[in-house]
Amino acid sequence: MISLLVKETLYINEVILGTAFGVLIGPYGVNVFDPRSWGDQQDGITLTVMRLILVSGLFAAGIELPCAYMKKHARSLLVMVVPTMTFGWFVVAGGLRLLTPSALHPSSALCIAACLTPTDPVTCVAITRGKFAEKHVPESIRDILTAEAAANDGLAYPFLSISMYLLVDTVGVAIGKGFVIGWLYEVMFGSLLGSIIGLLFSKLMKLSHRRGLMDRESYIAQYLALAILTTGITSGLGADDLLASFAAGCAVAWDGHFKAQTEGDTFASVIDCVLNCCCFIYIGAWLPFSSYNSAELGITPWRLVVLMIAILLVRRIPPLLLLYRFVPEIPSWKEALFSGHFGPVGTLYHFVRGLCQSSEVLQMGVSAVFVSTMARTRLPLPPVGLPENPQQMLAATIEPIVSFVVLGSILVHGLSIPFFNVGREFARSVTITSVSNRVVIDLEACGKTGDSGNGEIVVPGNGECRSPLVITTGEGVAVCQDHVEGGILVSVGNGKVDNASNPS
Repeated sequence: MISLLVKETLYINEVILGTAFGVLIGPYGVNVFDPRSWGDQQDGITLTVMRLILVSGLFAAGIELPCAYMKKHARSLLVMVVPTMTFGWFVVAGGLRLLTPSALHPSSALCIAACLTPTDPVTCVAITRGKFAEKHVPESIRDILTAEAAANDGLAYPFLSISMYLLVDTVGVAIGKGFVIGWLYEVMFGSLLGSIIGLLFSKLMKLSHRRGLMDRESYIAQYLALAILTTGITSGLGADDLLASFAAGCAVAWDGHFKAQTEGDTFASVIDCVLNCCCFIYIGAWLPFSSYNSAELGITPWRLVVLMIAILLVRRIPPLLLLYRFVPEIPSWKEALFSGHFGPVGTLYHFVRGLCQSSEVLQMGVSAVFVSTMARTRLPLPPVGLPENPQQMLAATIEPIVSFVVLGSILVHGLSIPFFNVGREFARSVTITSVSNRVVIDLEACGKTGDSGNGEIVVPGNGECRSPLVITTGEGVAVCQDHVEGGILVSVGNGKVDNASNPS
């Protein structure tokens, strides 16, 4: 009932609202929804929920990009994704080792870092769609951020695989397995399989459409149907279902036919909004607040806060400031700084799309929760007492660390646009006050001023006095109007001053 006010005026998106509501109804609130009460099934259910949200968002990201976008911008995307992810992976792992030198094995730190390396297409929506994005974020940057968020979500798989292998194998064996299984099979084969599925169904849909066998509504249904089919096939084969879903979306929309048939329809956006709200309500109720102070595991609130700040400042911004010259879509260091900041952890695509619908940004969230939960399913259950080996320590610490950083990313990136907007409005009000004071001074120099009774200033006519400063604006700000009752009527509004002149 107040969604327009919240999203288009306050620029607060469903990521923030959903998470807050989840915390409210969760075990640390009124306790009507507690995912952790499901026992051993909780990790499996969480993994399935996050997977469904991610693959639907990634498929939609591929469809919403311009035609043949990946072919035209492959070089820029490669420069943004691979070096930035690698840098972030090592930086986050290094930060974890510095803050918990005795608690975490180096391989465990790399595993947790792999969960926090990808940006999130779910949260990334904040800066790629919506009123704020359309007004303030160039389309080229919105597109490259969406593509980057979608691509690096799936590329978390090989980083996680290498880290997991390092826990049980030698460095050489772990790197060999990570390359063959992580990169060649999961990433390359998964992307190829997703592309084939997308191209096949694209041709089938065009054929059905030409023969009058398929209506427009059926195209809309493919947003979910094809995404679920793709992830079912690829995950069943053990390949990267996230990258496969993104590749399938790009392939379906490659020639623009699918996008033309669904253009202007709001059903997909409604479904996307509902899924995002449900997902972040789940995350809010899932957050393990009681685990954020476990000194025996090396986890304390101050360490988590320092880690979160370091990740937000160092994970993406430095490499993008160094590499933006090789990315034509990012023309200056200011856009690079913006792109680096709005690259949250975890649910990038929806956050970037949400920030701009409401003011979404790239942030950590869904993808970080998904990857960390997937890692937990491959580890032994956390022990009742103190962990006895690196695997048990990782199983006990990965969830609290990742969830805290995700929560911090949601808050920082989700509230960045509202705070930016408040600061801009404050700066504008200061400018308007300065302009209005200057107008009054000019008027007083011409003659005696008076009050019209409704906050306006009236200056009696004076044939010997020069005309006062004239401010013209499209929004009615600080406007010196025509002579009224022998004087000049001045009104000061609340918009932006576009032009100022002093006619003779």
